[in-house]
Amino acid sequence: MLTFSNIIIVSAAVTTALISGLFYAWSCSVIPGLSKVSDYTYLESMQQINRAILNPVFFMSFIGAALLLPLCTYIQYSPTFNARFWLLLSATIIYLTGTFGVTAFGNVPLNDMLDQFPLTTASLQDIARMRARFEQPWVYLHTIRTVAGVITLVLVIVACLCPAPATAPIASLARS
Repeated sequence: MLTFSNIIIVSAAVTTALISGLFYAWSCSVIPGLSKVSDYTYLESMQQINRAILNPVFFMSFIGAALLLPLCTYIQYSPTFNARFWLLLSATIIYLTGTFGVTAFGNVPLNDMLDQFPLTTASLQDIARMRARFEQPWVYLHTIRTVAGVITLVLVIVACLCPAPATAPIASLARS
């Protein structure tokens, strides 16, 4: 049935899937590929990729999931036990801390540090030091946000499979 509640939960699932898929694809292809290139090429590539990803399509899914997950969780609240609500609450917490939070407070500061690095005028030693300072922490944080994103997606999918409670006061308003 096409209701506001269902539109919101499906939209949350889609935006979560898009971000989880992006991070998963990076883990499977970009990170292993870049690990094989020279220090200069690695830093130059990461600078360009980090600049290119700041676009409306990325923000729509990345921030969209951060907004839609709490909204669909709120809509599913019920004073009685409701598996859908608890799954969505768990998904929201994991996404906001493990994906959104790790990105905002971990990966983005590293990206900003790298963006300020004067690659074209740096010595080979400085370039090697910057890669050593950047790559391992960035990949570690990326792995955390990827795993959190996949867990979030699984929880949202399972929540979609659970019946919506008939007693959820907010959900019943959203059904009309």
